[in-house]
Amino acid sequence: MEIVYKVALVIMLIVVLFNLGQALFFMMTDRGQSRRTAWALTRRIGLSLVLIVMVILGIAMGWLHPHGVGG
Repeated sequence: MEIVYKVALVIMLIVVLFNLGQALFFMMTDRGQSRRTAWALTRRIGLSLVLIVMVILGIAMGWLHPHGVGG
């Protein structure tokens, strides 16, 4: 289960980064003529919150093991 969960986290991170890139593309091409940039950034915020909750849940369930810096 740990491997599947870690893969899901990586996929979610890639989706968040894709939405960030999409917002940048819309910002450069639309020049403020549409709301696609705001919508892409809104999706990114929502997906980032889901990603944070998934990390917290993974730590609580014991699937993820955080470690200290240098330790």
